Amino acid sequence: SIIQPEINDIQKKYEGQKDQASLLKQQQEIKEVYEKYGTSMTGGCLQSLIQIIIIIPLYRIIINIPAYVSDIKKHFETIVDSLGGVSIIEDLKTFADNNKLENLLNSVHNFNAGTVEAQKNLIIDFLYKLNPNQMTMLINEYSEEIRLGIEENINFINEANSFLGLNLATAPNSMGFRSPYIIIPIAAFLSQYLSMVIMQKASYNRKMSENSESQMQQTMKMMNITMPIFSALLTYQFSTGIGLYWICSSLFLIIQQLFVNYKMSKIDIDEEIKNNIEKANKKRAKKGLPPINEKKAIGTIKRKEEEYKKEEDTRNKILEGKEEREKEAEKYYFDGEDKDSIFSKVNMVSKYNIKNEKK
Repeated sequence: SIIQPEINDIQKKYEGQKDQASLLKQQQEIKEVYEKYGTSMTGGCLQSLIQIIIIIPLYRIIINIPAYVSDIKKHFETIVDSLGGVSIIEDLKTFADNNKLENLLNSVHNFNAGTVEAQKNLIIDFLYKLNPNQMTMLINEYSEEIRLGIEENINFINEANSFLGLNLATAPNSMGFRSPYIIIPIAAFLSQYLSMVIMQKASYNRKMSENSESQMQQTMKMMNITMPIFSALLTYQFSTGIGLYWICSSLFLIIQQLFVNYKMSKIDIDEEIKNNIEKANKKRAKKGLPPINEKKAIGTIKRKEEEYKKEEDTRNKILEGKEEREKEAEKYYFDGEDKDSIFSKVNMVSKYNIKNEKK
């Protein structure tokens, strides 16, 4: 946001010039601006890539923990064997049909395909996808002896998946709007929205031209609406564990942005640019490129700050002049009359016509 006004100036300078030479010059000048400030166009990508590396395997594990955590799988295998092994496939299909859980059946593909071991794994996948209430309903269809025999295993699984009283494997949409799980999409929405607002505030605190500010306002306004809604919808449908990760990520970003905002408020930009130019010139010297002109670079900053101040002064004068003109107009047209009455409005039109005829 600090460098955007300079980028805008360069783009305006080469506006309408589509030849190869002009495009290369524009690209080079923009690159020098980034070097001057010690950043790059790809500077924000690395942390996003690191997060992707974490979230993809995390997502795979949370949506199917028994496939990756052997201790959990052993307890599920005990439950399946106690219920009757692969012979319970038809019972599970009937249970799914009676409770409108066809989507769970589709998620584990064809129960009757492959080896007995493969079928047992599919049954475990199905059982894992049941929320605690659905699991209780299923177990209640069997005899008390069977229920008591697998009670310890079910308790272990529930405790292993539990965090802050919520089952990490359960998706909020499977529990309904009245359950505590609805807190997850709501918290995801609020944390994402707060994160966007703080980032937006940081951008507006920088010195930007009126044009760049207008563009950023439009972009941020759209993102302030779409991103939090997107977060809420995803976390409503995904496992609670994914939602908690999403919320923690947003909270971390909020803390990080507050720290960055505080640090930026203490930095002397001119001094920072001098240090960055010194580093950039060392790299440019190794590549055989001419050094960045420090005086010119600092001068650009001063000029942009002066331009911004002039724009602010002009806007303030316009606003002050507008207020004065409104007061004068009210005094001329109404002059003690009730301006909301129909007679005063008729009188205003008459005075307006007379005033403009004189001119």
